[in-house]
Amino acid sequence: YRRKEGIFMSKKIDEYKMTTILDNLYIKALDGIPAVSKSVDELVDNYLQKNEAPDKAAKALINNQIVKCGTSGFLTGLGGLITLPIAIPANVSSVLYVQLRMIAAIAKIGGFDVRSDQVQTLVYACLTGSAIADVLKRTGIKVGEKITISAINKIPVKVLTSINQKVGFTLLTKFGTKGVVNFVKLVPLAGGVIGAAFDIGSTKIIATNAYNIFIKKQIIPV
Repeated sequence: YRRKEGIFMSKKIDEYKMTTILDNLYIKALDGIPAVSKSVDELVDNYLQKNEAPDKAAKALINNQIVKCGTSGFLTGLGGLITLPIAIPANVSSVLYVQLRMIAAIAKIGGFDVRSDQVQTLVYACLTGSAIADVLKRTGIKVGEKITISAINKIPVKVLTSINQKVGFTLLTKFGTKGVVNFVKLVPLAGGVIGAAFDIGSTKIIATNAYNIFIKKQIIPV
């Protein structure tokens, strides 16, 4: 990075590099970070033990994770512990980490295999917010119809690759134009500001996507 007027600026990142970032964060989200966060398996077990039904466990988890995404101090500290092959601001990596972990946990609560390629792609798709229906239209799963685990497992690799690329591009366009991240909008300083694309509001939409797909088992426009 280079510093300019108190703001860190990154090199350009395309949708392919964004997918690499997501892949690395997803593995960390599933496995947890030692002495910082539990694995998704442990997280899910904890919520299922405290709540009598999967939907209630998912809602409790969502409420807790949304609070974390609004806590800049927590995110700044977490971001410093996340190492990635492609450097991005700490608050971006930390918010994505929390969001991916939340979505994966909801998927597991819903009975999905979070380590399958198909479910991983659906987890990424949840990050696109209100664009999710458009991003997933090539899966063959129609908006509003019930989703079965069997149908998800049959999504071809070629389609998964296409969706992942579209997810990467959609995330990039939240920051800038023409598929290039403009991290000038983010200020990753101590106790810093989270960019508009990663605020509490967007996390709520992402959580709704995850709840609809993995708990209600439907793709519903939000």
